[in-house]
Amino acid sequence: MSKAEFHVVPLTPERWSALEDLFGPQGPCYGCWCNHFRMPPKLRKPLLGEGARQLFEDRVRTGPPPGVLAFAGDVPVGWLQIGPRAHVPEWNNPRRASTPLPDAPAEDERNWAASCFFVRKGFRGQGVTAALLAGGLAFARASGAHLVEAAPMDNEGKRSADGLYVGPESVFERAGFAEVARQKPGRPLMRFAL
Repeated sequence: MSKAEFHVVPLTPERWSALEDLFGPQGPCYGCWCNHFRMPPKLRKPLLGEGARQLFEDRVRTGPPPGVLAFAGDVPVGWLQIGPRAHVPEWNNPRRASTPLPDAPAEDERNWAASCFFVRKGFRGQGVTAALLAGGLAFARASGAHLVEAAPMDNEGKRSADGLYVGPESVFERAGFAEVARQKPGRPLMRFAL
């Protein structure tokens, strides 16, 4: 299946059941439900599982959409959390590879982060991540974003599919992202100006 066969749309409340179907009953990444970058570990860890699911569902229901879903026909096959840096405060932590640079402060809601991917087993390696990124950039542009940044893995061949939740560097390079800093080994900070 090529990436041209994937349809990417923002995660709105009426699509919540599709996200639940994609993530499964336990949620991805040990029950995180895409809260990893939204709150510090001491607040997030006790919520893993059902508490995290409910918190993220509330976030989706109140809006704005916190990312985009990819579909193959009617089947949800991928997710990308993408939105203002301010909505993922832990992603801006000064100890992370994704620490904001002075020319793109996290407080400016026009500066966005592409922070987490999830692709359904059976669809990995088929272009879903690239389709999600293209759809995410279109969503960011339509939402008034000025730029989108990411901190992918540069050694994708040495990681499991689950470990690539930040995405592989090669997908971002092909999408036109450029490295703007390297604050941690193996994790370039990359930027796409809209």
